[in-house]
Amino acid sequence: MCELTHALGASQPHISRHLGQLRELGIVTDRRAGLWVYYRINPALPSWAAAVIEQTTSGTAGSSPFAEDEARLAAMANRPGAARCA
Repeated sequence: MCELTHALGASQPHISRHLGQLRELGIVTDRRAGLWVYYRINPALPSWAAAVIEQTTSGTAGSSPFAEDEARLAAMANRPGAARCA
């Protein structure tokens, strides 16, 4: 989640609430490891839903504000996997 708060410039409670909604809808799944929670697109999504996500990702690549979010994420100093994140 720290990657999302860093890239989007949004607060942790805001991101957490939205991820919780996506999890409840079955769009994302989570895996807990100690204090960390890892999220991913649900691999069991229907093919049409996965296609919508893929097309949206492709269609917004390089567009504002998505390009800026991606640049902030790429510049993040200590990504998860390290002892702490930004």
